[in-house]
Amino acid sequence: MHVEIPLDKMTIEDKLRAIEEIWSDLLRAPDELPAPAWHADVLHARADRVQEGKSRFNDWSDAKNHIRERT
Repeated sequence: MHVEIPLDKMTIEDKLRAIEEIWSDLLRAPDELPAPAWHADVLHARADRVQEGKSRFNDWSDAKNHIRERT
């Protein structure tokens, strides 16, 4: 199905609202959303780094404070 959307006539706000509505609809059936193969590769690589002790983790409040201090 091809849907014509008048993007040239939509405001930025209208476009963002449309994107939000589409995402909300897609999230009704998250198991049906395809994930690219490279996602699994990244997850496996990260799990390997955790197992090897090469990953660092920060407390979420500390991470948020660090982000706020940078801006």
